[in-house]
Amino acid sequence: MSIAAIGACVTATAPLTEPTPSAVAPVSVGASLRSLTLTTPRAVHTATKLPDGRVLIAGGFDAAGRALSSLELFSPVADAFKAAGVMTIPRHSHTATLLADGRVLIAGGYDGTNTRTATAEIYDPRTDAIVQTGRLLAPRADHSAARLEDGRVLIVGGTGPGTSFLATAEVFDPATMLFVATGPMTEPRESNTLTTLSDGRVLVAGGHHGRAPSTVVLSTALLFDPKSGEFTPTGAMGVRRHKHDAVRLADGSVLVIAGSDERDDRGAYATAERYDPRTGTFGPAAPLAESRYKLRDTTVLMRDGRVLVSGGASRPELYSPVGGSSTTGLSFGRAPLFGTATLLDDGRVLAAGGYSLTGPASRAAWLLSLP
Repeated sequence: MSIAAIGACVTATAPLTEPTPSAVAPVSVGASLRSLTLTTPRAVHTATKLPDGRVLIAGGFDAAGRALSSLELFSPVADAFKAAGVMTIPRHSHTATLLADGRVLIAGGYDGTNTRTATAEIYDPRTDAIVQTGRLLAPRADHSAARLEDGRVLIVGGTGPGTSFLATAEVFDPATMLFVATGPMTEPRESNTLTTLSDGRVLVAGGHHGRAPSTVVLSTALLFDPKSGEFTPTGAMGVRRHKHDAVRLADGSVLVIAGSDERDDRGAYATAERYDPRTGTFGPAAPLAESRYKLRDTTVLMRDGRVLVSGGASRPELYSPVGGSSTTGLSFGRAPLFGTATLLDDGRVLAAGGYSLTGPASRAAWLLSLP
């Protein structure tokens, strides 16, 4: 979304009801947190783990709200960031998707003039080079992306020129380096989640369209079939939510957590629900320890099946699909919004950047080690 619009979804809509989270969550003993520093402040950036274990940090906006063209790489060997060149244009609110051959597709977002762009580029970690590729069919920002089982990349929704919200979708083919139309969705949406299921279909959940005071937050969900290129409705969530997160669990179900209603931070949720792809329905799940929103791409499935939730609140927490949530006993000292979290090959989690309700984009990053 535009910098002026970030965090600005307020309406007179009556608050939604949700289950009350547990007053006290058990503490996970043995967790540790190490502070690091990005080369530059950034939020609404992307973080992509490369095949060699490094993490590519791309774009975002800085502490003054300016779109960044800079790239940096995190080395889990040195536990440090270093500058890694620049993209062909500055961009934030874009997507970055790891391709099957190890390259990274970076697409769309807002450019240096705060205009939605249709440009796309590819970063090659073998050469540390970045080159332009075919353009998106429509300029878009705040969209979502997921790699399909056949190696193509699905691009969904977001916002377009002016105040438009997009129902359109397109697919990038690495073989041709071009985007082609697919879909569209049944209604426009952004701030949704996109999760690839075990059978190759893709779940689109929630999101919103419209600007305050006419924001419409969605409970609806869709399934994208890569074979037909079509979106079809599936069961709706129990709560309307946007600016939430989702992760596929080991059993193939999808955990959808947190987010908010039209009031943004004043309507943030602690609720969670699970989507069962066998029945096409959502059901309630144990709540989080605290409410949080603006946390997409900060929820990580750990090797033992637990879920680390690190964004949208000052304290990271561990969520068990069986036992519910437990606090880590750690604190970032601020609530990182629109940051990133990445599971490293050694089991640690890298959380990076973001801004807070009381502060601009930050250089702060953290390494979380969990028992």
